[in-house]
Amino acid sequence: MGVLSELEPKKVFHYFEEISRIPRPSYHEEKISDYLVEFARARGLEYYQDELKNVIIIKEAAPGYEDVEPLILQGHMDMVCEKEPGCTIDFERDGLELCIEGDDITARGTTLGGDDGIAVAYALAILDSDDIPHPRLEFICTVAEEVGMDGAMGLDVSMLKGRKLLNLDSEEEGIMLVSCAGGCSAQCILPMEWEQVSGQKMTIEVSGLKGGHSGTEIDKGRANANVLMGRILLELEGSFPYRIVSLAGGSKDNAIPRESRVQLVLPDHMAAQMSEQTAQIAETLCREYSTSDPDICVKVTGDEAQGVDTEVSALTESKSHQAVALLNILPNGIQRMSDDIRGLVETSLNLGVLLLKEDELSLRYAVRSSVGSAKEYLLRQLSLITGEMGGNMACSGNYPAWEYRKDSVLREDMIRIFQEMYGREPQVEAIHAGLECGILAGKIEDLDCVSIGPDMQGVHTTEEKLSISSTRRTWDYVLRVIACK
Repeated sequence: MGVLSELEPKKVFHYFEEISRIPRPSYHEEKISDYLVEFARARGLEYYQDELKNVIIIKEAAPGYEDVEPLILQGHMDMVCEKEPGCTIDFERDGLELCIEGDDITARGTTLGGDDGIAVAYALAILDSDDIPHPRLEFICTVAEEVGMDGAMGLDVSMLKGRKLLNLDSEEEGIMLVSCAGGCSAQCILPMEWEQVSGQKMTIEVSGLKGGHSGTEIDKGRANANVLMGRILLELEGSFPYRIVSLAGGSKDNAIPRESRVQLVLPDHMAAQMSEQTAQIAETLCREYSTSDPDICVKVTGDEAQGVDTEVSALTESKSHQAVALLNILPNGIQRMSDDIRGLVETSLNLGVLLLKEDELSLRYAVRSSVGSAKEYLLRQLSLITGEMGGNMACSGNYPAWEYRKDSVLREDMIRIFQEMYGREPQVEAIHAGLECGILAGKIEDLDCVSIGPDMQGVHTTEEKLSISSTRRTWDYVLRVIACK
């Protein structure tokens, strides 16, 4: 029996557990994509699988619903793959180890993939049932959503008849999303030069940060491990003639990085002093972020053989300085709040991935804005700063904002049904995170979209949780929505 086999609704949690056994990191969705195809084939459902591994499954209308307008259900099959130090799971080979903690489902040592595994589970449970009233259903399940929405961008939608779309990629019950930011991935590249130097190797590690989703949680003031590392290196630069040997932090541009690590080489007689000053800097950071990130840890380790120099390849003095300068000069975090919607972030960027390679330093950002011109201006800033230092900036995965639709029939129906079920009005909001609705609205003329989902916490982190009771209530709500005539 599965870990979730006793939970209700049984089919939803059955499929959630099924897909949790299948590896599905972004750009490695072959197995989950083929699983969806086999699911459709076994039930005689019409399906399409493209070269990117996107899947569309179509189920014709139930009796009595033949004349009702078709409805598109939509989610993505990939997940953000983060794990705790010491966790041995290989995301390209292994499934997740699900756990039940009170009213929550979690994964032992890793992200849960509730974003967006729950959408897939909901859709499969509906498509596998013969007793649910529904119009023609068209389920779109995309790849590579978490790394720039590449799947949605490359999707052929010519076989679809629906002009109403229910996106199931939100994370708060009772909140209907009706607009989202546009964005892209921006990579700033600075050429590097190396030389052989002698000295003692020292390692500084920043860890223990909360992290989180760079769209939905960018407004919480949480520390960014890569930005903190840049600050530490800047503070140390004035006192110690170190050279950088290695530098890396974060793994996804749309996740606020929780850890960052640098290895330095410096004169042996300075190691103790540098350790002491780093500890003082750490105290300052812990004090500044005591509320948002109370568990910040800055750890310094060095060669065991004191007094014995090691010869190592390191960045030249000028390139070490350039790397630190670029890391501190480039912007990060919220750039502007919306003037039109109180509390909504308009424009932001997140330094999600920092990596020193053989011939370059790479800083990868998730850039977001609900205002297209503001996004373009921010990208020009990144390009200008990086270019002035001899580097370059490249943008990929550019996706449009999802604009608010004033005359949404789907939204009005969903508000009415919510009021009938919950006895209160839902919150209708815009979101700073990106959703595929904007891309699909650009492909399907006059598309009417709403995004919902059950309660989740800690999305894109190893503390990710999916509420069992909220999943059940949201399931009941989704069934009422698709049965609406």
